[in-house]
Amino acid sequence: MMATELKDTVSFEDTLGRLDIRLGRIVEAVLEPSAPRPAYRLTIDFGKYGRKTSVGRFTQHPAEELVGQQVLGVLNFEPRQIGEVSSEVLILGVQYPGAASGEATVIAPVQDAKLGGKVF
Repeated sequence: MMATELKDTVSFEDTLGRLDIRLGRIVEAVLEPSAPRPAYRLTIDFGKYGRKTSVGRFTQHPAEELVGQQVLGVLNFEPRQIGEVSSEVLILGVQYPGAASGEATVIAPVQDAKLGGKVF
């Protein structure tokens, strides 16, 4: 498979500087039957920023493997309706090896860190 070209260079202020990406911990993961494709409804604790709901395609992992996992979430995207659920935060992930397109594994820190901590 051929690698895709890198995108144009952008400034920090116009990109990552505008996103509020923070560390959270998954406290609940349940299958979301109303989602158009297999997905979990996740409840994530972002410390002083509260608990947020996200619907994500992390179903290659058993739910019990995700609970307790620290994850990175974009807190300042507009909520997105997925099935019957308003997904309040985008949990960052990458393609799960060998899985169908869009099925992901979470991006997580090597070391547990403070909930609500900002990515920089």
